[in-house]
Amino acid sequence: MTATEIPTASTSPADDPTIWRVDDTLWARLAPILTIDKPRKKPGRPRRDDRLLFDGVIWVLRTGAQWAALPTEFGPTSTCHARFQEWVRAGVFPQAWALLLHEYDDEIGLDWAWQAADGCLIKAPLGKRGPLARPKRPEPTPPTAAKPAPSAMC
Repeated sequence: MTATEIPTASTSPADDPTIWRVDDTLWARLAPILTIDKPRKKPGRPRRDDRLLFDGVIWVLRTGAQWAALPTEFGPTSTCHARFQEWVRAGVFPQAWALLLHEYDDEIGLDWAWQAADGCLIKAPLGKRGPLARPKRPEPTPPTAAKPAPSAMC
């Protein structure tokens, strides 16, 4: 494997648990869940490959990078983000997650006796009163009407 090649699930070294791409066997199970057949509103370019865009979503989620940093090998950033949003709206990620947990449980085994979830929600320290707060938009200008006073113009 070269330094520029991204490891896949089947070619990654044993000491590198990071998965950047979905292998063929798993993709065969995920593809029916992720495929959304929506009618096209206008003619144009054909839809991008779901697998390539899903690999891009995995890359963004695994690295924590912004969408703008997505490597070009995963397709256009805007297309990858739009497909991610489409999948979120369609609610396919809970189904895909359940499938992945089932696959992992069959292959390695999960200890279902103990689970934990972690999260933190706090108020922003500066809120809207801090020095970087966005200024309020000005009120819209009220409509003007003819003035009853005579004009000074000749």
